[in-house]
Amino acid sequence: MPEGRGAPSVLLAGGGTAGHVNPLLAVADELHRRHPNARLTVLGTAQGLEARLVPEHGLPLAVVPRVPLPRRPTLDWFRLPGRLRAAVRAAGTAIDESGAQVVVGFGGYVATPAYLAARRRRIPVVIHEQNARPGLANRLGARWAASVAVTFPGTALRGAQVTGLPLRAPIARLVEQLEDDRAGTRAAAAAELGLDASLPTLLVTGGSLGAVSVNAAVAGAAADLLAAGVQVLHLTGAGKADAVRAALDGVPGAERYHVREYLTEMHLALAVADVVVGRSGAGTVCEQAALGIPAVYVPLPIGNGEQRLNAAAVVAAGGGLLVDDADLDPAWVRAHLPVLLVGETAVETRERMGHAAARVGVRDAAARVARLVEAELP
Repeated sequence: MPEGRGAPSVLLAGGGTAGHVNPLLAVADELHRRHPNARLTVLGTAQGLEARLVPEHGLPLAVVPRVPLPRRPTLDWFRLPGRLRAAVRAAGTAIDESGAQVVVGFGGYVATPAYLAARRRRIPVVIHEQNARPGLANRLGARWAASVAVTFPGTALRGAQVTGLPLRAPIARLVEQLEDDRAGTRAAAAAELGLDASLPTLLVTGGSLGAVSVNAAVAGAAADLLAAGVQVLHLTGAGKADAVRAALDGVPGAERYHVREYLTEMHLALAVADVVVGRSGAGTVCEQAALGIPAVYVPLPIGNGEQRLNAAAVVAAGGGLLVDDADLDPAWVRAHLPVLLVGETAVETRERMGHAAARVGVRDAAARVARLVEAELP
């Protein structure tokens, strides 16, 4: 065994997007906490987010070629067999050189070759699926995986068991900090962001790319929100701040409407937020539910509909509202958001919604997935 007798070795495969990389790193952290001498290797591509985040996290990255799986017949179908063979060879080399005893896959381009290489070597595979609607790689790997973990109930994978989504380290720490000292944590985060911790605070975010429709709807209702005494932190997405700032021109109280393109320290914004408006990606939904934050979810209107499914359990429990992208406009914001932030019943309503969200949220998902991995170690 590579690093001393008895030291477990695990290969974690996932990459391309934060949705794959963040849960992978959370599970890696948990495995390292449980087994300080473990050898952990990450399988990824040279182009994905993992190429930066994994080395920054202090983990070795074994690189495989990027092999997109075409969803419909194109010329790429003819190139796929050769590309896949090369990727499976690279994944097999990573397994052999690391002495991996278990392969843990999080979906994405690198997962398929990892699953195939592990199967050839009769090495157990543990899968985690982030989204309510599983991707192609995990649908394939689940056919022979030793364990299949899913974030949401109802995810259609063979043998699936619900573990929730492993939380990023800053969010996991924020969960603990809010439990220990909610007021102090909020005040410290507000001070760092230049906000007033005493004001009811609305967080608006469409992720790193932003959401033009969400930006326009909330900015269009800025006068009403500010007149009600609300403080807004609006993360517009790259290149989208000017349109929001233009909508604030001449609006009384605009000094309480804080506009940024993006915030790396997202946990600070979540520490201050009383209500969040934004998309319903799996990570967003799970983090806000674990933190017990009431939210208005606006599913992405394109794609396979997974964002609506992601938010379904939280909304059904009463922890959030769901509004179609086409229905979100300034009139909707005026009608629904001020009552959640100010007025006689606002605090009580938010507390009820926050408790409902927290009941659905999972805080120990990384530990749950780590236990599945441990069960497959020799």
